[in-house]
Amino acid sequence: MGRTLANKKELVAEIQALLDDAQLAFVIDYKGLTVAEISDLRNRLRPKGAECKIAKNTLMRIAVDGNDNWQPITEFLKDSSAFVLVKEDFGGAIKEYQAFQKDTKKTTLRGGVMEGQALTEDQIKAITDLPTKEQLMARLAVAIKAMPTRVAVGVNAVPTKLAVGVKEVPASLARALKAVSEKDAA
Repeated sequence: MGRTLANKKELVAEIQALLDDAQLAFVIDYKGLTVAEISDLRNRLRPKGAECKIAKNTLMRIAVDGNDNWQPITEFLKDSSAFVLVKEDFGGAIKEYQAFQKDTKKTTLRGGVMEGQALTEDQIKAITDLPTKEQLMARLAVAIKAMPTRVAVGVNAVPTKLAVGVKEVPASLARALKAVSEKDAA
């Protein structure tokens, strides 16, 4: 027995809510996967802040209709589609999918959408090379922590160099006076 109109509207609303929270969505062909394998994929993605949703392509088209941010996803809608909607850890979610894909060898990544732009499979894979949010924050913390040290070293060097320069003035003056007196004597 098929879905009723009310079920379909409910599913479209659920997809729209998931898309509102997501920052990245990619489409995979899940043909040939068992229920256990799909559950495995969902369990792998959940800790990374991602969700795998299976829906008919028509319902996804209805869900993104009028939403310019997600409209490009329609170019990937064909055959049996599963949608991975990522809220937080892009690289982690993609790596988990790639590990799942390597284990099952049954799915293919068609493409994705991020910030209104359609992404190819290569572009999605390139996201995994980007540093995570935690890595960026650590780099920023190191840079901020190093700044006062550099300033302190610079500020500390000024009096030292000034003292060396001041100490050198009388010696230079004495040498100059000696040179002038020798010149006058000659």
